[in-house]
Amino acid sequence: FYAVFSAITTTMMTKVMYASEAVMMAQDSVRRIDEILATRPLAEPSAVRARPPRDASISFEQVGFAYPGASGDALVDMSLEVPAGSTVALVGPSGGGKTTAASLVPRFWDAGSGRVRVGGVDVRDIPASELMAQVAFVFQNDRLFKASLLENIRAARPGATRAQVEAAAHAAQCDDIVAKFPDGLDTQVGAEGVYLSGGECQRIALARAILKDAPIVVLDEATAFTDPENEERIQQSIARLTRGKTLLVIAHRLSTVAAADDIAVVDHGRIVAHGTHDRLLAACPLYASMWQAHVCAKAWSAVSRKKALDA
Repeated sequence: FYAVFSAITTTMMTKVMYASEAVMMAQDSVRRIDEILATRPLAEPSAVRARPPRDASISFEQVGFAYPGASGDALVDMSLEVPAGSTVALVGPSGGGKTTAASLVPRFWDAGSGRVRVGGVDVRDIPASELMAQVAFVFQNDRLFKASLLENIRAARPGATRAQVEAAAHAAQCDDIVAKFPDGLDTQVGAEGVYLSGGECQRIALARAILKDAPIVVLDEATAFTDPENEERIQQSIARLTRGKTLLVIAHRLSTVAAADDIAVVDHGRIVAHGTHDRLLAACPLYASMWQAHVCAKAWSAVSRKKALDA
């Protein structure tokens, strides 16, 4: 009896354990949904205050910001000018506030103090639809919708034709992604469909940004998950996407932003230095150390690939 009962008890306890895990996951999911539902939307400007941006410039004027519930500030007294048509890069240690600063441009959050301006107008005075039309963005952890690849790209411009979507996918080096699925651009993503790697998701998001053709482009580590073979092609696509546009780019691979018009070094929510690549190498110890680490990492990666090929 005890021999049989012991086996049954173990099975019962295993089922209880898995049931408890499912309950905890469900409770956590409900909690996150409740947080989203409880979040109040950002206030739209009144008809009197609403103004369109004059151009594609961006400016941060003594901007301070802290996330709700955080013990410290994510941004402190940040001031930066991004002239229309220029390329400005934000670099610095992880957690320094680069992504937070970029998120304030399309007004995912409102600055706690100071002002963020687009085209000379405070983003809080620009209607959301107008601001979204001005800014295209590709973030490091882009997520795709549970829809076809075609609809995921077309989300940036719902009225785009299939030919325009195909052209954007080609420009973003997505041909190999489309070719490996029998249904091509009509392949469904997500549950009961296919799942893409991080690099593939970034290329689809880049195609979306190319299709949108907005005058301001925000790139947050747009090649973070890209292998070395595809990185050069992605950089060429980005160059075509941003030609004549205002580009605010966040990068840890410093070689991708060495030619930027201005590079701002962000640390602990502050801009500690800014200038061209050569100027920062000479005047900013933090940037010089980051560049040296980047060069060493590239050399190590090249040696590792050579050894792998030789093997």
